[in-house]
Amino acid sequence: MRHLLSTADLGRDQALTILDTAEDMASVSGREVKKLPTLRGRTVVNLFFEDSTRTRISFEVAAKRLSADVINFSAKGSSVSKGESLKDTAQTLQAMGADGVVIRHPASGAPHTLAHAGWIDAGVVNAGDGTHEHPTQALLDAFTIRRRLHGAAGRGRDLDGVSVTIVGDILHSRVARSNVWLLHLLGARVRLVAPATLLPVGIGDWPVEAGYDLDAAVAEGPDVLMMLRVQAERMHDAFFPGEREYSREWGLTDERLARLPATTMVMHPGPMNRGLEISAAAADSPASTVLDQVANGVSVRMSALYHLLAGEE
Repeated sequence: MRHLLSTADLGRDQALTILDTAEDMASVSGREVKKLPTLRGRTVVNLFFEDSTRTRISFEVAAKRLSADVINFSAKGSSVSKGESLKDTAQTLQAMGADGVVIRHPASGAPHTLAHAGWIDAGVVNAGDGTHEHPTQALLDAFTIRRRLHGAAGRGRDLDGVSVTIVGDILHSRVARSNVWLLHLLGARVRLVAPATLLPVGIGDWPVEAGYDLDAAVAEGPDVLMMLRVQAERMHDAFFPGEREYSREWGLTDERLARLPATTMVMHPGPMNRGLEISAAAADSPASTVLDQVANGVSVRMSALYHLLAGEE
């Protein structure tokens, strides 16, 4: 695997290999010394042009647990704030000998450009680009679902027949897009629920069912209910029905949580707007996998970096 830019680029066997390797990586977190020598001597650069807490720290921990040298680059306080282009930044990293670059960028397609423009020889991981994709988030979500359903016996298994309902701001969600392609690839049945203004144009070509009624989706008792953050920074009033109406119609309230089957897992990629798309009780309930997703993110990103930078060895 040369780059990880989109879940749509993955084959089923590739995706399962990443998930299975993540099972091995997860065992490292239980050791007294949480280190593997796998990427010793390699340099991984976290190149973040957007603010991030979970993703950046998760990649940093993952690279360090594989013994890589890590450079954290933030656009704020760097030459980017003085007008330096992505090309010039990439060539600087090339000159420094970066082996892997984890990039988050507000422009959709920036990781693809970095990977294929010939500016840098490093492997590139997309850590979120605009409203396009966030492949490692989808992989950690699939890993979390498989672990919750099958535990350690999940190795080698896909998600055939698992029903996943993704709710909220689909239009601006790179998490939703990456999850749709990966979950479909692994055999899950995916439904999207959102206000009409927050469903993308052309969704009829996606391998999903789409609707507007969260109560109807809850009544069907999905195996997974994934709530998305309302991305207020990417929208204006024409998109959004208002916080009170949104919470009432499309939020996971305490009442809706009570109507879900006890086996339904509640997911959220974070950060959460408690009281808007998800109630505090739902976020903290036994059904919630939010903290599992954070922990599993390290294992999945260790696996991704391993296959990118040392897999052939």
